[in-house]
Amino acid sequence: QDIPNRKSQSISEFANTPEKVSDYIFPLLHFAAEHVPRAKHKETPLYILCTAGMRILPERSLALLIFVFTSRRQYLKIWSLISPLYAWIGINFVLGRFEHTDDEDEAVVEVHIPGSENKEAIIRKRTVGILDMGGVSTQIAYEVPKTVSFASSQQEEVAKNLLAEFNLGCDAHQTEHVYRVYVATFLGFGGNAARQRYENSVFSSTVLKNGLLGRQTGMTSDSPYLDPCLPVDAQDEIHQNGQIMYLRGTGDFNLCRELIQPFMNKTNETQTSLNGVYQPAVHFQNSEFYGFSEFYYSTEDVLRMGGDYNAAKFIKAAKDYCATKWPVLRERFDRGLYASHADLHRLKYQCFKSAWVYEVFHSGFSFPASYSNLKTALQVYDKEVQWTLGAILYRTRFLPLRDIQQENFRGSHSHWRSFSFVYNHYLFFVCFLIVLLSILLYLLRLRRIHRRMLRNSSSPSLWMEEGLPPQKISAAL
Repeated sequence: QDIPNRKSQSISEFANTPEKVSDYIFPLLHFAAEHVPRAKHKETPLYILCTAGMRILPERSLALLIFVFTSRRQYLKIWSLISPLYAWIGINFVLGRFEHTDDEDEAVVEVHIPGSENKEAIIRKRTVGILDMGGVSTQIAYEVPKTVSFASSQQEEVAKNLLAEFNLGCDAHQTEHVYRVYVATFLGFGGNAARQRYENSVFSSTVLKNGLLGRQTGMTSDSPYLDPCLPVDAQDEIHQNGQIMYLRGTGDFNLCRELIQPFMNKTNETQTSLNGVYQPAVHFQNSEFYGFSEFYYSTEDVLRMGGDYNAAKFIKAAKDYCATKWPVLRERFDRGLYASHADLHRLKYQCFKSAWVYEVFHSGFSFPASYSNLKTALQVYDKEVQWTLGAILYRTRFLPLRDIQQENFRGSHSHWRSFSFVYNHYLFFVCFLIVLLSILLYLLRLRRIHRRMLRNSSSPSLWMEEGLPPQKISAAL
């Protein structure tokens, strides 16, 4: 933030010109260097974290980009692709689900710590799961509080790469902060990638049918392919192999869902989700999920239903939208009836993306239509929840905050850096002297009081020895 003249850009855009990455990254490094003390530059790690956009690059382009980065080894410490685990950590941190308190109003779960099967289970706050759908990939992450069983040894081997076990405490021995989280990323299942797969399928199947039946469906604007995933009378084009295929929407939401279901690549095996990937069972009765990115955009931008998700209401709104004629949708758009950041691209593909989000959630991840604990969101507590927050927390989870606080204090009192050991001993010595002096003063005071009492008690006998009568003694006392 606050970097002048910066525009939104991704590293993957330099796939064909990797030599220009330096021009992009150096201003960012310069900005960071101004906020990190110069003495700390060499020991400050730099994390390069990439989204799924990097994964779909050709191998040669990706290799060149990695080479450019790693050749600047004096800057680079870590290069990795981001994990939905970061988003999971970020949202649960913001919601305060890592705080182990005895609040009776909070939903809790019974957690069996990995490797501590002989110990009693821990009861702690229920964490939330996350669903995140971008343009290229879809991600899911949620805590698996109990030990899971596997249908086969092969499934167990696959699950090892999908179940992340980590400690968010400041000490590896604090097992109450151990979490077991299922983390999976599905490339090609993002909203835009799914639409591209759908169009590829429509194009190839239509060309094949045209060849077999001698038709020209979709090859001219006068005989377009009737696409149930576009709003009624909306027009679109597919460009492939130098050919153009013309589409016209029919807005049939149910038929659209039927056509895209095969793209889930579901299998008949138990405990599997999208693409036949292993997925541990979700305790639907005691769980909570947040849906970000496309899950939010598809419910809010046009349908204005962001927040608490209701499958029946969502289907009705999506059906009505798909069945509305394109000129009517355009007129509503011009009147500003949709979200301020909704554009014509969103309007055209809202019907498809509504169906896609619904199928991924209910058919792919097998959430029942009655599930009522999903919230779609862009912000939480008026703040946008970014995976970058989770990445920072994860990468620095074994760095105690008290050390950071002490370092900050010493940074504002630089003369403490070299002499803190001596000052600590001076402080102890001064405290010792104060205590010792207090004890001596107290003993001296007791001694004076004791002498005064002795002097007072000896006065009558002295007076008797001097021959004073008893009446005078009484008066003196």
